This record gives sequence, structure tokens and C-alpha cells, in this order.
Amino acid sequence: MCPESGLSSLEFTLASMPRFIRNSVAATLACGLFLALPAAPALAHDRLKSSDPAKNAKVSSLETITLDFTSKVRFPAVVLMLDEEKINLAKPKLDGTKVTVKVPEPLVSGKYTIAWRVVSADGHPIEGEIPFTVKAPTPTPTPTPEATEATEATEATEASSTPSAAAAVSSPVAPTPVTSFSEAGGEEETTEGDGVPGWLWVAGGILVAVGVVVWLSTGRKNNEA
Repeated sequence: MCPESGLSSLEFTLASMPRFIRNSVAATLACGLFLALPAAPALAHDRLKSSDPAKNAKVSSLETITLDFTSKVRFPAVVLMLDEEKINLAKPKLDGTKVTVKVPEPLVSGKYTIAWRVVSADGHPIEGEIPFTVKAPTPTPTPTPEATEATEATEATEASSTPSAAAAVSSPVAPTPVTSFSEAGGEEETTEGDGVPGWLWVAGGILVAVGVVVWLSTGRKNNEA
């Protein structure tokens, strides 16, 4: 049979059917074609495109968690865990395809996990986990007030004692100089004069008086002769 005769027979058959049967056949063929189309685009949900921190990343600190999806999402929920301990976070914020969450306090070193859950644009919830590690820098020890006061007192004591010692070394006591040999000799003579006994002076005076009397008596006798 040629194709034209077969097509004519099909047209004749459809034309000879009642209208409700023809409508039913058309609806069945339309449903079959719809079901035969690829269903992947209709079943594709939104997904996480990137995150900060990334999966298995190692960071020194973390102030904000950022999740970027392939499309706009709704009703975000984010939880941060350190082993079995839940870390307090701020309320998640939506900005287009991104979800951001502030971390209020610095994180200690350890292995963390971000658990997230959102509702995609087609209404289906999606969720996931992001493990990462924090290696915080070692803080510099702060001196206590007592240690600071003791250090300042020691420095002050050393500073006050150092000038006195330097002055003692740099300024020796010099002996009193002798201006001349005559002054030294005069002092020695005066010292020796002060040491003559008084009775010698009295005896000398008596001898002088006796000599004067003898001299006067001898002179008078010579005049009388």
C-alpha cells in the first residue's frame, strides 16, 4: 500500500469517528507528547554555588559567613558547630542570591561545621554542610598591673641611685693646697712660740732687771771716784 493511500485511510477513519472519540484521541496524544519531553529542567533545584569559608578551608579568623546560590532563595537557616558545641550567630540576611551571617565573637582554634538550609525558587528545601578549620594566632601575654608597678618602681630606684654614684666617682674630694712656703713656715713658728713655758719669761725679766740695777750702781760709783 502506498503512503498516500495509508494517510487517506487514517483520515477517513478519524473522520468517521464520533467527535467525542476524536477529542479523546487528541488529548491522549497531547499528554503523551508532554510526558515525552525532557523533565530535567522542571526537576532542577537551586544549589550552592560557592561559600566563604570554602569547604575544608583553613582560616585564621572568621567574621562573616557567606553562601552564594545559583538563584534567589528563601527562609535561610545557618548553624555553626564546634564539635558538639553550637556557636551563637547573628540573624541570616538575604541579598539577591547571597546569604550572609555575622559571627559576633572571635573563634578559637578548632574544627568547625556550617550547617545550612534554604528553600529554593521552586519551593523545594535544600540543605548542606561546610566543614572548615580555624587556626587562631597565639595572643601576646598582657602584663598584670602588679608586675607593671613593680617594674616601674625598680626602674625608678635604679635611676635615682645612679646619679649619686656617678657624682661620687666624678667629683673626688681634693686636698687643701698650700699657697706658699712662707705661710707654712709661719704657721709652724707660731705653733712653736705658743709652746714656750711662762716661767722662762719671768726669769728672763728678773735677770734683765738685775743687770740694769748692777749697771746703774757701777756707773754711780765711777762718777763719785
